[in-house]
Amino acid sequence: MKKKEFKAESRRLLDLMINSIYTNREIFLRELISNASDAIDKRYYESLTNKDVKVNKDDLEIWIKVDKDKRELIVSDNGIGMDKDELDSNLGTIAKSGSLLFKDKMEEKEDVNIIGQFGVGFYSSFMVAKSVVVRSKKQGSDVAYEWKSEGVEGYTIEECQKDDVGTEIILTLKDNTDEESYDEFLDIYNIKAIVRKYSDYIHYPIKMDVSHRSKVEGKENEYEEKVTTEILNSMIPLWKRNKSDIKDEEYNSFYADKFYDFEKPQKIIHTKVEGMLSYTALLFIPSKIPYEYRTGEYKPGLKLYSNGVLIMENCEELLPDYFGFVKGLVDSDDLSLNISREILQHDRQLKAIQKNIGSKIKSELENMLANNRSEYDKFFENFGIPLKVGTYSNFGANQAELKDLLEFYSSSEKKLVTLKEYVSRMPEDQKAIYYACGDSYENIAKLPQVEKIEEKNYEILYLKDPIDEFVFQILLAYEGKKFTNVATEEIDLGSEEEKEATKKLNEDNKEMFTVMKEAIPEVEVIRFTNRLKNHPVCLTTEGQISIEMSKVINSVNDPNNKVKPKLVLEINESHPIAKKIQDLFKESKEDLKDYAKVLYSEARLIEGLSIDNPVEISNLICKFIAK
Repeated sequence: MKKKEFKAESRRLLDLMINSIYTNREIFLRELISNASDAIDKRYYESLTNKDVKVNKDDLEIWIKVDKDKRELIVSDNGIGMDKDELDSNLGTIAKSGSLLFKDKMEEKEDVNIIGQFGVGFYSSFMVAKSVVVRSKKQGSDVAYEWKSEGVEGYTIEECQKDDVGTEIILTLKDNTDEESYDEFLDIYNIKAIVRKYSDYIHYPIKMDVSHRSKVEGKENEYEEKVTTEILNSMIPLWKRNKSDIKDEEYNSFYADKFYDFEKPQKIIHTKVEGMLSYTALLFIPSKIPYEYRTGEYKPGLKLYSNGVLIMENCEELLPDYFGFVKGLVDSDDLSLNISREILQHDRQLKAIQKNIGSKIKSELENMLANNRSEYDKFFENFGIPLKVGTYSNFGANQAELKDLLEFYSSSEKKLVTLKEYVSRMPEDQKAIYYACGDSYENIAKLPQVEKIEEKNYEILYLKDPIDEFVFQILLAYEGKKFTNVATEEIDLGSEEEKEATKKLNEDNKEMFTVMKEAIPEVEVIRFTNRLKNHPVCLTTEGQISIEMSKVINSVNDPNNKVKPKLVLEINESHPIAKKIQDLFKESKEDLKDYAKVLYSEARLIEGLSIDNPVEISNLICKFIAK
């Protein structure tokens, strides 16, 4: 018997594949099972087209056996089998795929689903095996052959004894080293887990004899080993069944089993798309935020199957980022995979699926918003922030998709409302969408700037999530109505007469404000205002950066590179404090400066900002109280 060498390019590819193509070595079992399924498909197809071939579909099956003593893992099937030439051609030349040739031959006659199309999956066995033996008997042949190889050095082919049609692959696992152990592939429970993970929906039974220790009936302390044959795969994917035939309990059970969430999903989306790119998607919106979602350990993406075989555990490209909380899977026979099936070759295919899935999820959410508001509000409390982040990120590229799904708390409605609902209630004289920011709805409602606006019966959106104001900055406006922060200089609700009176008052007190500013130089402007009702002072800002935005930015920025908003200290012109500081300007400019420090500190506390010099301010307050 003469050993044959792999062709030079095959040797290089085999060495590359064993060491780098596959990122997860347990993949080899998926590949061998997929090849076995292909072989059975071919034999069954031949039985349909050749009257001389008799096959009972119920007898077609795949077997896995383990021999721990010999360190052997055996995968066998009763598929079409291979003769000597096919063993030499298919296994002697890497990337010479019998499955691909079969599909090319048959696709004009009938749509035949073949999983293995690249002829390299078989060689992933060498990631875990030091030698591989393939015994195969071709359908219609009386002779069986054995192909044997220990890797890149080459292979041999000779006749062997095999009674039944089909193929048997015997892997002798590598010896354990200090760095690597291969015993996991001799462990029955681990093998069952791998089959269930990757090959659960192969449509032929995958069988294994499993030994169980059980008590001998009638004998108290006596046990015996019983061997039973188990079917390791469920065979029929839930998502390939008719939606009308699937009960909610089945969906919920599948969700709990596959995604380890034992609360029922809030929403189930089961859709089938046919056309240029056909696929089935089964999607779940969780009923609560996953714990790992908050910790940053959450892995977004959908499970990707090709003809029922798991290709990727978390394919992020199948979902828009802002819907990353959705769990589920996509199964498509049309995807172009690379030789390891772990990466997709054509990004446009993924983009097409992602776009369709994003549109479907959005449509379902819009329907929930319109017809089941309490459920939508519950959803938004859980996953509103990802939608807001999606609206803001990528320079607002997704705002058209997401803006009508956003909700914010309303000062008048005392609940979450959409932007469309807000605009529909706006009085004719209201020119802008007003909002106020803070760390809680209760604190926002107490802001000095809010009081006067609500007095005019204008609705205000309360923003308490750090991302909220950034979203409004990127949206700029909604249906032509500009977003306006009540704590900025843009707000001016007084009449023309009031504005002129305030303008004159500020001009008359320029010197006073200059003196005050000497005490609080971090303030850009000090002025009187007519937009406060009962509060004596407030802080507003000029420019793009508001106080709340600066808090968010500085919480993640380098402490030595803080963003500083342009602060404006506004003093209520109708409050007694206005006359007090005017009197102090005439009587004691030093006391006026101390008053300025106290008023500024008061305004900072209202905005939830810290005071740099609390001891000094405390002493000043005590000084004024004691007078």
